[in-house]
Amino acid sequence: MLKIFTLLADWLIYDVIGCMPTSHLGQALHFFVEDTSKILVLLFLISFLMGIVNAYFPIEKVRHFLVTRKLYGLEYFIASLFGAITPFCSCSSIPLFIGFVNGGIPLGITFAFLITSPLVNEVAVAMFLGYFGVRITVVYVVSGLLLGMVGGFILGKLKLENQLSDWVKEIQKGSTAANTNYVEEKVSFLHRLPDITRESWSIVSGVLLYVLIGISLGAVMHGYVPEHFFATYLSADKWYAVPLAVILAVPMYANAAGIVPVIEVFVAKGVPIGTALAFMMAVVGLSLPEATLLRKVMKWKMMGAFFGLVTLFIIISGFLFNLLLTW
Repeated sequence: MLKIFTLLADWLIYDVIGCMPTSHLGQALHFFVEDTSKILVLLFLISFLMGIVNAYFPIEKVRHFLVTRKLYGLEYFIASLFGAITPFCSCSSIPLFIGFVNGGIPLGITFAFLITSPLVNEVAVAMFLGYFGVRITVVYVVSGLLLGMVGGFILGKLKLENQLSDWVKEIQKGSTAANTNYVEEKVSFLHRLPDITRESWSIVSGVLLYVLIGISLGAVMHGYVPEHFFATYLSADKWYAVPLAVILAVPMYANAAGIVPVIEVFVAKGVPIGTALAFMMAVVGLSLPEATLLRKVMKWKMMGAFFGLVTLFIIISGFLFNLLLTW
């Protein structure tokens, strides 16, 4: 289904504008058109679906269940597992994050979903099996789930609810008031549809500038930074390879499935598997497009806690992978 965005970019950049597919400019523009169109459509559709869920799904019962039951950490596993089975990149996971926050789901559990969702998905798992075999695939999946669970638990304990942006708080108020009226007046779905559509478009238009800025930066990296640059500086003999891989990955943007073939090239050129996995996790979980979007959702303190914790965990994971997977 998503191939339509690739075809759109092919037609516009290569056929209409006339750029060569092998040129730096052509690759950068193709990346920008494909990812901008894809992300904006996904953002609207997911926001729309979450609007329907918030209008009909008994989210208050779910919230009450999660808050009042002692699940001994199982709630973080469920949230991380849900993140793993939803085929969303980091940017398209954010409307779900907003929807969960609107529904009153505890913030730590919501963060567990947000962390895991871009890191692990079934397409990437299948590709990992084909490229690297069962052992490394299991390490990849388990590490992604653990990162979400532990990160969500710690972020939940920091009590950062007051660090949500004013924009999100306004959406919360509007959503709560609208849902109360719907319940009291027993409004039908067709009559709710215009309000759900308007709220979805409000979310998309509110983050549009951030999407364009983030993808523009990613497009420049994609088109103009040569692949051998990473392999040169991320070799096994460099002690700083793992943290450098994470730093270099941040300006880039791709989903987990899109970055797996790049990781295979890195490993084939001598980059240690742990360093390559850390690079992949940083690309999909710490990208600038995600950061620019989250800036609309979070205040600086929450953003710093989220990115700082995830960065630390990815770096530690990279060193551990290099240690364990060389046995």
